[in-house]
Amino acid sequence: MTTTSTTSTASPRARTSRWRVVDIVVAAVLGVATGLLFVLWNGVGYVWFEGMDALTPGFGGLAVGIWLIGGVLGGLIIRKPGAALFVELLASTVSMLLGSVWAIETVYAGIAQGLGAELIFLLFAYRRFGVFVAMLAGIGAAVAAWTLELFTSGNLAMSGEFLLIYLGCLVVSGALLAGLVGWLLTRALAATGVLDRFASGRSRGR
Repeated sequence: MTTTSTTSTASPRARTSRWRVVDIVVAAVLGVATGLLFVLWNGVGYVWFEGMDALTPGFGGLAVGIWLIGGVLGGLIIRKPGAALFVELLASTVSMLLGSVWAIETVYAGIAQGLGAELIFLLFAYRRFGVFVAMLAGIGAAVAAWTLELFTSGNLAMSGEFLLIYLGCLVVSGALLAGLVGWLLTRALAATGVLDRFASGRSRGR
């Protein structure tokens, strides 16, 4: 009886981390849709980035959050290990293929940003998906982006003042434009019923 009880308790837990076909399909659709959003933001966001940087170098980081949203959405909606990385990487690949001016660096950024968000969901053992965790995931993606750009964008040669301002702006943008907006979008999708096959949809009433 004890052995049977232990097995039946552990079994559902094991199933929750296993990807289903519907998880893969929805994550792929989400990645492509987010990639199309990135393509639009490549124009709007870049103008905002350049305008803010012209005021004070580093302030451009306030525009970056939308490029970080894929990992947050993937983690919040799919709620499986690897979802944040998968969606952000696919979105960045779509952006690159549709003509991103940053070419292959777009994919490098997707990997780093996806991992940054993924680590936050891992930290909470893929069991917490509230607004606080969503904003932390956005911040995780932002810090990962900042770290990558030390090398890919030559920011390592910039002044300490610039790096601190840029990091602070990235954190704010990641928390709000990626984290908070991603959480609100997930709730809006859940309210329509399209996520009812996911825990993110079934928990909308809580």
